[in-house]
Amino acid sequence: MKKQFSLNDNFIVPVTLIVLTLLIGFNSFVILNPGQAGVMSILGKARDGVLLEGIHFKPPLVSVVDIYDLTVQKFEVPAQSSTKDLQDLSARFAINFRLDPIQVVEIRRKQGTLANIVSNIIAPQTQESFKIAAARRTVEEAITKRNELKQDFDDALSQRLEKYGIIILDTSVVDLDFSPEFARAVEEKQIAEQRSKRAVYVAQEAEQTAQADINRATGKAEAQRLLAETLKAEGGQLVLQKEAIQAWREGGSQMPKVLVMGGKEQTGVPFLFNLGDVQK
Repeated sequence: MKKQFSLNDNFIVPVTLIVLTLLIGFNSFVILNPGQAGVMSILGKARDGVLLEGIHFKPPLVSVVDIYDLTVQKFEVPAQSSTKDLQDLSARFAINFRLDPIQVVEIRRKQGTLANIVSNIIAPQTQESFKIAAARRTVEEAITKRNELKQDFDDALSQRLEKYGIIILDTSVVDLDFSPEFARAVEEKQIAEQRSKRAVYVAQEAEQTAQADINRATGKAEAQRLLAETLKAEGGQLVLQKEAIQAWREGGSQMPKVLVMGGKEQTGVPFLFNLGDVQK
């Protein structure tokens, strides 16, 4: 019985040594993938120098490596503000950013995790940057000049986050809302503009109709003047005779055998005499 205990004791010792060796060995290095950066802390104190992709050795059991993602991150952040004309304006921004690898150690010391960075830095700075951009214009300008509003917001946010080691790559205005009172005012303004445009159209149409009537009256007067001049000129009687014959035909009657009475100096309408009636 005593001999069996001795054998077990001799077996446990080497196994324990092997386990400790493996534990210390695996805890002596860390592997970082592309797009990652690490900050090594020994006994709770962050060391200077960023660990980039690859394998890195570290003191076993007493050190910890915090890994940060350096790839592009995207978060949606809400913001509210008042415009220059004291109208309420709310927006929602999609912010694409990444961490500056050179400042990862300072980020670890001052901000901690990525979640802390978003909630404690990016969200409040987004709010302040939106207030700066919105206060420069009225609510109507914020809608009609949306690109300028976004540009002012981008500039303000980039300047504010740069000192925290956060690089802004792009922002997008996901949503832009204004107060219900302003919405009603916009709707009433659009209705008034449509009515005004309709009134202008009706006035222009009436003016064009009147001008057409004037043109027709002018043309008719000019035709009558030319006809009068034609009648005064030599051959005017022939014109009257032609018109009389044309009127007779358009009336649907048969052309009678006629005798035109009058001389060269006749100025009135030619006299048409029906020879058929004389024969009877």
